[in-house]
Amino acid sequence: MKTIVLVLSIFLLCSQFFAQQATTPSLLQIADRYWMQPDVVYGSANNTPLKLDIWYPRDNPNPTPVVVYIHGGGWIFGSKEGAVYQLLPYLERGWRAVNVEYRMAGNSLAPGSVEDTRCALRWIYRNAAQWKFDTTKIVLTGNSAGGHLSLITGMLPDGTPLDNRCYAGAQYGDVPMKVAAIVNWYGISDVNDLIAGPNLKNYAAMWMGAMPNAAEVAKSVSPLTYVRPGLPPIITIHGDKDDVVPYTQATRLHDALTISGDVNKLVTIKGGGHGMFAQSDYITGFDEIWKFLKENKVTQ
Repeated sequence: MKTIVLVLSIFLLCSQFFAQQATTPSLLQIADRYWMQPDVVYGSANNTPLKLDIWYPRDNPNPTPVVVYIHGGGWIFGSKEGAVYQLLPYLERGWRAVNVEYRMAGNSLAPGSVEDTRCALRWIYRNAAQWKFDTTKIVLTGNSAGGHLSLITGMLPDGTPLDNRCYAGAQYGDVPMKVAAIVNWYGISDVNDLIAGPNLKNYAAMWMGAMPNAAEVAKSVSPLTYVRPGLPPIITIHGDKDDVVPYTQATRLHDALTISGDVNKLVTIKGGGHGMFAQSDYITGFDEIWKFLKENKVTQ
């Protein structure tokens, strides 16, 4: 079943990414270009193995930039297999890619997802030599809840309680986990805004469950909580008609980052809903991403 999902995901990926090209590569051509190591275990929690997939070019044994993709689904559903299509634009530029799975509400409430993605990032740093990851050029990205997890994973300072599950300290050669950039596709920046009041969303309430300190936990996993000078460059792509993750989540983050002096950019998709963008909008989004990454010396 996993193979079928993977093949369908690759087909979708190819058809979307290459629609503007004269020809679309076949699945065999894709297989000729890249290796994929599936289900590498990066940790465990609640008797659940935590896994990631690693994609890399067949013809480049040297260290490369790496994109770390975190899938969406409101912290309650989704899978890494369903998110493969987001990797190809980076793979086509010679990057390596890591596609991360994490615990969701059916297994663990907040902040479990954040603990897992922080552990995944630490695993990437610890295993960079083996997999030829250039740790000076790690880019986090994801959509919706995955955008939130990309933001919080890259913005958290080292050594918070959210690192306790996998933090080992200097004796293991750990280094500060500062990523090169964050690419946020319509992610959540303020979880508290979505668990009460006019912007209440069921998916956010389900992630919090019935915990009595939900507001405190929500604040601890909200990217806005950690805005401060010196953050990695952050680019956000968000539709101004999004009714799942309100557009104000993007504007508030953009304003806060700008006030703190952090390099950031907000790309507004006019009339765009929750990821329901026109093909031309996706092309524009990636054009802006490459421009932003080049300006910040992540890519050439």
